[in-house]
Amino acid sequence: MNDQNKGFQKEEAPKTAQGAQGVTSPWKRLLAKKWVFPATYMAAAAIILTLMWVYQDTGKKIVSQDELGIKVSSNEKGTDSSKAPDNSMAVSAHAETMQWPVKDKTQVTVSIPFYDTSATNEVKQAAMIQYNDQLTPHTAVDLKTKDGAAFDVLAALSGKVTAVDQSPVVGSLVEITHTNGLVTVYQSLADVKVIKGADVKKGDVIAKAGRNDFEKEDGVHLHFEVRQGIDGAAVNPETILNEKQQ
Repeated sequence: MNDQNKGFQKEEAPKTAQGAQGVTSPWKRLLAKKWVFPATYMAAAAIILTLMWVYQDTGKKIVSQDELGIKVSSNEKGTDSSKAPDNSMAVSAHAETMQWPVKDKTQVTVSIPFYDTSATNEVKQAAMIQYNDQLTPHTAVDLKTKDGAAFDVLAALSGKVTAVDQSPVVGSLVEITHTNGLVTVYQSLADVKVIKGADVKKGDVIAKAGRNDFEKEDGVHLHFEVRQGIDGAAVNPETILNEKQQ
């Protein structure tokens, strides 16, 4: 019995079960480790977050280009729109011609002409202004109506008002600087309608003709002067206007 029992014990299954455990696969051993599942979870979470960031970045690029139109406005539309206004403004500035500073030139006459050194002696004498016993060459043209009535004074060219002043000698004056480098000066004014710094267009009413002490004998009139720059030499307005009309 003892021998049989011993033989039976040698054939017991526990040893066989332990042997089966000895041949367990490496994957099962790896999964049996406590750190495997946390590490796998962290790796999966990292992959998911990365995919989400990539998706979000891609979505932002699509919105900025398609919906906001960044590329179109900066490279295509922006370039074309910025050039077109500049070019059109330049063309319009060069194409704009000077007009008489009145609504109807036929309603006024040149009462005092511009003093031109190349003119006849008769014209030169007519263009001399006597003020305080002194003779001064007239650097403008004076315009007045036949009946001496007041009339609207218009901007001869588009530009910016660079001076509005009141002088006891020349009266109220307005100075307008233009993009072509010319400056027009309007003196002997009344009821001035513009202020310094204002932008005016050709033909805008800037004042009415009035009186001044420098040309007192001329009555109600407009002293219209054209200069080559603010401190530049005066030029004959009629010469410029006659060239534009040809």
